Amino acid sequence: MSALLQITGVSKRFTRHPNLAERMLHAVGGPDATQTVHALTDVTLEVARGEVLGIVGESGCGKSTLGRIVSGIYMPSAGSITLDGKPVARDRGGAAEKLTTQVQMIHQDPFASLNPRIKVGQTISEGPHHHRVVPRAQVDTMVRDLLGRVGLEPSYAGRLPHQFSGGQRQRIAIARALAMNPDLLVLDEAVASLDVSIQAQVLNLFLELRRELGLTALFISHDLGVVRHVSDRVAIMYLGRVVELAPAERIYNDPQHPYTRALFESIPVLGTGRREFHPIKGEIPSPLNPPPGCAFHPRCPHAGPRCRVEVPALSPAAPGHGVACHLNTGGVELAA
Repeated sequence: MSALLQITGVSKRFTRHPNLAERMLHAVGGPDATQTVHALTDVTLEVARGEVLGIVGESGCGKSTLGRIVSGIYMPSAGSITLDGKPVARDRGGAAEKLTTQVQMIHQDPFASLNPRIKVGQTISEGPHHHRVVPRAQVDTMVRDLLGRVGLEPSYAGRLPHQFSGGQRQRIAIARALAMNPDLLVLDEAVASLDVSIQAQVLNLFLELRRELGLTALFISHDLGVVRHVSDRVAIMYLGRVVELAPAERIYNDPQHPYTRALFESIPVLGTGRREFHPIKGEIPSPLNPPPGCAFHPRCPHAGPRCRVEVPALSPAAPGHGVACHLNTGGVELAA
């Protein structure tokens, strides 16, 4: 399959510049208060048409920042994002100017992503009407069809967001995204704020829509079970870098990176036998001052001298399975 989405060498830095008092203090010998957050570093991924790529990692690993860059909300500090060979956004005075409507994002919080003063029907139809996706005479029909498709009554179009539950609001957000006939959906923790039973309903809806519409998606989540359920391939991120990339079943059955193994060992398993839990030692390094070499080496039980000075490239450990770990160079497996 040819790549629909191409993410090439993307890095993102957020810089906090000092205020007047801090600049004056620095001028007389005080410390420089400029702070730079290294949110993403040299991320290269691709998503084929009809594929769902899961992005997994701890809070602060950069996965949501990546989703916002793919959606055209942020501009990357370096690298490029293309959809079907065309750029998603361009720099306009330091801000991102989105160039396509073919990427739509579904946000984590359905309570915040819908305008509380706008009725649901207008929320869904505003984008297609403004961008002339459908003729004006067909807008109402489109709204009714989309509400029905996501499992809501067409008559709900005249209601306001506060009249719906969290799960219903997320269904409305999905309908709003689908209204633009997108080539790519970016789901950023789209079920994280919902109750477990409602999560299952929304995930089943997503899988059903994927089968019907052949959706292509970037599915961002910290929930390893959810990602396995919906993704074709999975990328594991740590401190702004991709450390492992493989088909979902392979990465869950045979994780190669020490960080991936530690993540999967933390998944609760049903059973009667006793099982020891070994948490990852140490704290996540600060993105303000990431460590040299492999970012995971301060917490890795297998780290050697090379890991402390050289950043490992994402190299093949098996066909279709990339691992950014010096211990896996040439396909050498980690010791169990």
